[in-house]
Amino acid sequence: MSELTRLIRKSPFFIVTLLILLKAQLFRITVFSNFSPLGLLIDLMSILLIASLIELIPFRRTRRVLYGLYWLLATLALLGATVYFRYFGSVATYTTLFEVGQLPAVKNSVKSLITPVEGLYFVDLVVMAAVWLFRRGRTRRNTWSYSFEPQRGPFRLPYLAAISLLVVSLLTSVFVLRASAGTANELKRAEQVGFANYQASILWKDVAENEKPAIAMKDIPAAMKAAERSTAITRPGTFSTMSGATPAYFGSEKGKNLIVVQLEATQNFVIGLKVDGQEITPVMNSLAGESFYFPQVFQQIGQGNTSDAEFTSNTSIYPTAAIAMSKGYSDRDLPSLPKLLKAQGYTTMTLHPNEVTFWDRDKLYPALGFDTYYDKPAFTNDHFNNFGASDEELYRVGLEKIQEAADQNKPFYAQFVSLSSHHPFEIPEDKQELKLPESLEGTQLGHYLQAIHYTDKALGTLIQGLKDKGLWDKTVLVLYGDHFGLQPKDNDPEEVSAKLGINYHSQISRFNIPLIVHAPGQEGKQVERTGGQVDILPTVANLLGLSWVEDQFIPFGRDLLNTDRNVIGMRYYLPTGSFYNDDILFVPGTGFDDGTAYSLKTHEKVEDFSQYKSDYEYILEWMKLSDEYVKQLPKRK
Repeated sequence: MSELTRLIRKSPFFIVTLLILLKAQLFRITVFSNFSPLGLLIDLMSILLIASLIELIPFRRTRRVLYGLYWLLATLALLGATVYFRYFGSVATYTTLFEVGQLPAVKNSVKSLITPVEGLYFVDLVVMAAVWLFRRGRTRRNTWSYSFEPQRGPFRLPYLAAISLLVVSLLTSVFVLRASAGTANELKRAEQVGFANYQASILWKDVAENEKPAIAMKDIPAAMKAAERSTAITRPGTFSTMSGATPAYFGSEKGKNLIVVQLEATQNFVIGLKVDGQEITPVMNSLAGESFYFPQVFQQIGQGNTSDAEFTSNTSIYPTAAIAMSKGYSDRDLPSLPKLLKAQGYTTMTLHPNEVTFWDRDKLYPALGFDTYYDKPAFTNDHFNNFGASDEELYRVGLEKIQEAADQNKPFYAQFVSLSSHHPFEIPEDKQELKLPESLEGTQLGHYLQAIHYTDKALGTLIQGLKDKGLWDKTVLVLYGDHFGLQPKDNDPEEVSAKLGINYHSQISRFNIPLIVHAPGQEGKQVERTGGQVDILPTVANLLGLSWVEDQFIPFGRDLLNTDRNVIGMRYYLPTGSFYNDDILFVPGTGFDDGTAYSLKTHEKVEDFSQYKSDYEYILEWMKLSDEYVKQLPKRK
């Protein structure tokens, strides 16, 4: 055996570097569907950066332990990022480590995302275990001795060689990061710089942004107006001093109660859908016909998922996508819908049958200004799913609490966060009322339709309860989906389209959520304006006759009943710079020119989207202003 072969086989420096490099390429192929010599070189340099640092440590035992930890942490990080990508469609960052504590509560959802590919990350462990067992019977040597200690004495890189590798790998990584600095698309940037360098770039960006705000709070309103002028979007008077013409429907429901129901994993395609003649959502179908129904509304959540939807609908602020808003900003004095309504004498409450500590809602709800929250202990556990109580139980308890509020002769705002249609959509057999065709039986799509059908039926009990209590005509009811339900790995768009007889698009349909606003004083109307979860607060505020001045409240959404044109941004599940306007969905490449656009009406690819460049520039600036705004909000006392 040559000396070089011996070193490669016996040196922990070479072995660990090679193993992590192979896993980094597996990650590239799985996530980016791409392998290139340049990507291989970039990953090698970032891996060598850490390995050469370890090699400089003079103590052999310490080096051996650190190499083992390096291998283990790299393996777990790449494995976790692969599973994470399957659900979120984005590259996990170091900030997602803050959410590890949430995993036990969603273990069934996580299990469903695991595929045989993940086993490849531990092939080396299996091989080492097999070698250990083989050698144990012959030499009694342990696996570390075999793998990392050469039989003719320990090998270590010369000090000068380790220093040289450290400098070269560091300079290469810095050059790569600087070259990709102009790429807003997180997926593209992660592909360009590699997983490890991407983490470093996110950390550096967070540190830099936290040191000094780019825009002072007092200058944000003027910057928002300038951004709007650039893309011909104007804001109705509701958003500022109420000067000028009164917006349509302003105050038409003034003084009425408000109930907002956030529907778990509910996509808009189920509204009006029939399977073998059966309506999937008969209750919502009927409600949409007698309400303001907005069929072109899209999710805008970030790391916080459902809790981010609660945050955004109540504040009209974009999630930053860097951290769950409930964890990163629940220590702030958040301008919110509950606070606006409390100023008008409303009692406010929120109800959710999960533990209130999940996503730090015990901190988020006070920050939003809710008077009271009701979580898991408030409900009888009927063991509907892994989370506990069913939606029917949620609404049963909610109706009791609503009645108590109504008895005080004060208007109320009650937020319901449903849970029965949570992924993986497996509900009790006695609640599965749809007769599905054989093509849907046992599929995630079939499970999803059953769960949504139950969610819709349970919603009917809330509506009937309001009618029975004489509150229906005194209450504005808002329904919206928090985020998508169907997982892309389990639901090919062409198959979904064929099985359901609809035009299902992997991004447009997936992120399209329903928004229904039932206003007792108004006739039903379908409003085709594109919108997002940031637009819920301004739209509801207009109906209830709420107004404010800019130095007290700055919403980043619009009243969809008084907007001639709208552009909304989406990030995290799509790259930063992605937007929906009234015509297209746009997803950037490294920038605007190499991006991709799809028609919202036909779902077909739009070849010439040059006319929308101002929308792209606008939404980048708009979300940046939203980030600056929320970061500078004062801390709560």
